[in-house]
Amino acid sequence: MKKLIALMTAVLMIISAAAMAESRVGGWTPAKDPAVTEELQALFQKGTETLTGVGYIPVAYLGSQIVAGTNHAFLCQAVTAYPGAQEMAPAFAIVYLYENLSGSVSILSIADFDIGSLCEY
Repeated sequence: MKKLIALMTAVLMIISAAAMAESRVGGWTPAKDPAVTEELQALFQKGTETLTGVGYIPVAYLGSQIVAGTNHAFLCQAVTAYPGAQEMAPAFAIVYLYENLSGSVSILSIADFDIGSLCEY
């Protein structure tokens, strides 16, 4: 009986460790699929509805981070969003959103994404 309890405890510890590795509190979890679903699109719109001047079109969902709520990261194309503005060259950014436990969504930060800086030769 003691061996069975020890074996069951070891199995439960292994399962718990694997589950914790899947979604660690505070750690970023990459998206299994980068597609921006309707649900993610709605979350993005909710979080960015107050932006002016530049708009962002989500291209890919990068992942999430569990905190007191959830942080989300989106790769986005930046577009001019006001009348009469000069058309800007294609630009990309990573938009970080925070979704609190009651469902409110706000912008954490927006980081310009310079593709040229990724490849130095």
